Amino acid sequence: MNFDINNLVRENVKSMKPYSSARDEFEDFDTADMIFLDANENPFQNGVNRYPDPQQSSVKAVLAKQKNVNPNQILLGNGSDEVLDLLFRAFCEPKIDNVITLPPTYGMYSVLSNLNNIENREVLLTTDFQPQVNKILDAVDANSKIIFLCSPNNPTGNSFSDESVVKLLENFKGLIVIDEAYIDFSEKESWLAKIDEYPNLVITQTLSKAYGLAGIRLGICYGSAAVISVLNKIKPPYNVNELTQLRALERLSDPEKIKSEIVSIIAQREELLKVLVDVKFVEKIYPTEANFILIKVDDANKRYDELIAKGIVIRNRTTQPLCENTLRLTIGTENENTVLMNALKELN
Repeated sequence: MNFDINNLVRENVKSMKPYSSARDEFEDFDTADMIFLDANENPFQNGVNRYPDPQQSSVKAVLAKQKNVNPNQILLGNGSDEVLDLLFRAFCEPKIDNVITLPPTYGMYSVLSNLNNIENREVLLTTDFQPQVNKILDAVDANSKIIFLCSPNNPTGNSFSDESVVKLLENFKGLIVIDEAYIDFSEKESWLAKIDEYPNLVITQTLSKAYGLAGIRLGICYGSAAVISVLNKIKPPYNVNELTQLRALERLSDPEKIKSEIVSIIAQREELLKVLVDVKFVEKIYPTEANFILIKVDDANKRYDELIAKGIVIRNRTTQPLCENTLRLTIGTENENTVLMNALKELN
């Protein structure tokens, strides 16, 4: 398939010049012995009186090494939601273009579609939560710019088949965005390994889940240098703050600790699965490769309220397509899971 990124970029984005911040113009940002009188900052040092590195070079360098990609294939954002919003703003013309999403899925795709005045064409997953590839391709027209795939999927927990993803990559002339927020909890390999093979492949990841940094709001986008270059044109100049960058570097410097926590979460997931099998009001346990489990129960609203009364907050997903009477249980610490499992037994 012939793929040309210029066929996707909005005309106004093609012609625009990105904002050039003071620190963009001076590339040796970390030069300690320079006197900075260029950005109208307060000169009194307190650790955060200077603007942060607008390109987050240190964080990108670490991620590039760990993920085996080039730094120019990485864009960092104020959470994955900003990254997703930038994709809409760079490639989708309001009131003209459309995107395709596959409910039940992450709700922000729909929110961002509405925010950017882009038609969202929904193609439901199958009853076992896999993409209906032929129906997706049938929904495509000349103004279809992006297909969003969440794999492992939220709220269902399962990954999409490789065959489905490859068929979409090879037959869609727009961008295939694979949201891999939960990939670290799966045995499947990240699609990041295929990023050089498919120029229309974009992958989003996050430090909010497996890395335990939800509070710093750092989202990651991986794509071809051409795609990332377009996004860099429109991103805010200092979108990732200094404290976020420092905390990310600190966390990324200890990959063994991260791996240990992932192993613990997966082990606790398996323990919870064993208990759920014997809970009478649980009618179905869906396969999961994430840090949560989706279950179908007799009465989701009732069971949700009962757990709230016991001081346990879960997510009621019963209003989502194909998810009637389902609850989503996030995997907590061993102690938190013990409390949940005891509560389930008491309600049994």
